[in-house]
Amino acid sequence: MEAPSSPAAPRAAPVPPLRYAQPVRVYQRRAAVSSAPAPSPPVSSVSAPSSSPPAEPPRRPHLASRVASTVYHPPVLERDPRHLHPMVTRRAAGVLRPAALSAIAAEPGISPVPSSVRDAMAEPHWHRAMEEEYAALLANQTWDLVPPPPGGNVVTGKWIWTHKRRADGTLDRYKARWVLRGFTQRPGVDYDETFSPVVKPATVRTILSLALSRSWPVHPLDVKNAFLHGTLSETVYCSQPAGFVDPARPEMVCRLNKSLYGLKQAPRVWYSRFATFLVTLGFTEPKSDTSLFVYRHGDETAYLLLYVDDIVLTASSQHLLQRIITSLQQEFAMKDLGVLHHFLGVTVEPRSSGLLLHQRQDTLDILERAGMTACNPCSTPVDTQTKLSEDAGPPVADPTAYRSLAGALQYLTFIRPDITYAV
Repeated sequence: MEAPSSPAAPRAAPVPPLRYAQPVRVYQRRAAVSSAPAPSPPVSSVSAPSSSPPAEPPRRPHLASRVASTVYHPPVLERDPRHLHPMVTRRAAGVLRPAALSAIAAEPGISPVPSSVRDAMAEPHWHRAMEEEYAALLANQTWDLVPPPPGGNVVTGKWIWTHKRRADGTLDRYKARWVLRGFTQRPGVDYDETFSPVVKPATVRTILSLALSRSWPVHPLDVKNAFLHGTLSETVYCSQPAGFVDPARPEMVCRLNKSLYGLKQAPRVWYSRFATFLVTLGFTEPKSDTSLFVYRHGDETAYLLLYVDDIVLTASSQHLLQRIITSLQQEFAMKDLGVLHHFLGVTVEPRSSGLLLHQRQDTLDILERAGMTACNPCSTPVDTQTKLSEDAGPPVADPTAYRSLAGALQYLTFIRPDITYAV
């Protein structure tokens, strides 16, 4: 007799296969490039999901072996066509701040141009030059110390140091000047008119030729702190000079009575002041060149050329020349430099056949700034048939330095009109 069988256990429902909206994507870790690459697992073994744990990925070689056997290729980045601005930093373009050195500083006993007020105050030559400049400002009653104006504009300033050189390039003296930052002035409030005429190069050559043909004496005149003689019509405030702040009133500012270097209206104010005084001496201004002043009285004739604060005076007699210089020295702090040897960067050398005008030192300075001291000369500086375009060629790395060199080349056309087209 058969024993009754126990009821069978219910079978589990089969697990439906996993369904995906998209086929399974398989990602592989690429082994490092080495002498013995590790074999990669077959794709079929991982193409379908499994309940077993995933296989452990192959281990990467040791760092030392990877570095020794792997050649690195930097990725090539494609620039988005929507952003084609040539963004180049100054360091990448090689535009770095020049070292505070100059050719004259290489001479023994010559102090280089300082880069800060602290460096200048620590050097006796520059400290003495700053004291002389500050004493001249006080003696001229350039400003009055007043409390800062509420809501007013206070123009800041900075010290500028330079080596004043003779015509042959040797050191003459150390020069320090307190210069205001005129770009912080407000138009219509701190200044109005700024234009100031200067003498034309053709006028200079004409007057020198006239004086040479008549054997007249020609003397250059140097006005000490010329812009300080101009009287301002606007109310301008500026900060006290760095290094010379009044310890008893450090919070005060300077209300200017006279003009200062750096102000936008400074050249115009000085020209008006000087031209007004020359008219009282009997000079007149021709309409052809308002920076040429002519004096005529009987048989006496004199010509005065004015280029900002550079002056050249010639007269029909030595007595008339000294009389005019004495009158100018009584009104301005002016020095007679004797026989003309240097004017506006032009060296004047007397010869038996006349005067030789050259700009050798300025030319060498420009070549040194441009890094072209080893260049070769050419008879034609530029091809007149070439058509220039704004879009042709790559842009310059430093536009400021380029404009500075282009402006310096304009002074060479003073005695070299043959390079005018190239400049």
